Amino acid sequence: METIKISDKNSQFNQNSSAILLTGLRWVTGWLFFSAFWRRLILENKLDPEGLGYVGEKFNHFFPNAIIVKPMIHYMITHPDFLHIFLIVFTIIEALVGLGLLLGVFTRASALGVFLLSLGILFGAGWLGTTCLDEWQIGVLGTIAGLVMMVSGSDKFSLDRLIISKLPPLGERKWFRFLSSGNLAMSNKTFTAISLSIAVFSLFITLYTNQVFHGGVWGKLHNLSMKPNIVISDAKFDQTKGLSVDLFRDQGIDTYGAFITRISLKDNSGKIIEDISYTEFAKIPKQNIDNYYTAKVKAGKNSLVIPLGAKAKINLPFIITEPGNYIIEVEDISGKIWQHNLIV
Repeated sequence: METIKISDKNSQFNQNSSAILLTGLRWVTGWLFFSAFWRRLILENKLDPEGLGYVGEKFNHFFPNAIIVKPMIHYMITHPDFLHIFLIVFTIIEALVGLGLLLGVFTRASALGVFLLSLGILFGAGWLGTTCLDEWQIGVLGTIAGLVMMVSGSDKFSLDRLIISKLPPLGERKWFRFLSSGNLAMSNKTFTAISLSIAVFSLFITLYTNQVFHGGVWGKLHNLSMKPNIVISDAKFDQTKGLSVDLFRDQGIDTYGAFITRISLKDNSGKIIEDISYTEFAKIPKQNIDNYYTAKVKAGKNSLVIPLGAKAKINLPFIITEPGNYIIEVEDISGKIWQHNLIV
């Protein structure tokens, strides 16, 4: 009778097979990140702060409903020079980790970069997506892809393998194996524990962010990218300067702005005291719109255009002659109305 040898649970796990199996995942993930650099600098220049489609504005779109990284985003969109430097460095890192995975060179270090970048995308932009939860899906899949490839490294079809074959002593160095590829000399038991930890962490971060951003685990589903919302705050009246009010768009589609067609001041009974309509927005002086962030509120020909994540102080020449309770009313082109109480 043939004897079947059962391997000891503490025998070393050979990672070559898993690394070869993940070659397709490595290439696709690598292109996803390298293509960001390719689109941003080679096909077009989207790192020009004065240019059309400046990626800093898209970064500003992340801000309203980001989690964990929100304070960092706020700092950068209020410091545009620092934001510009950050985006250049971020783009270079995306290019390096993407190219690293495509070529299979310093694979584990590149996978670590993918993991960290994906977490940033997930926490910052996981709430965005009008027709599907696209940013959230990219974030969670990139997170687990990075973790898995940090363990597997790369084998065939990689420069790491070529370097190891040409320079065997280098391949024996522990630091090289941890940064690039090669067997980490872990037991089956250790490998199983790491694999289970990655799976549990990935499932947790997926369910947690899906619930926080979209209510996707329990309760009512919501998509904050579907309809615009305007937050009205810090309304003040001055006899010489008129009415000033902060408008902040914290929800809605990121590809175009909310279009405000009317701002009215009403008394407590609902009677309009002052009013500015869509035909008059183009006449608002630029200095009467004081923007806080990178994404700018602008006076369009027939509306006040407020991109996602934009916040500005709007100064209007409204006159109030008597103290009392008033209502500021802002109307979008869709007919949606937001109100804010003002006591003078």
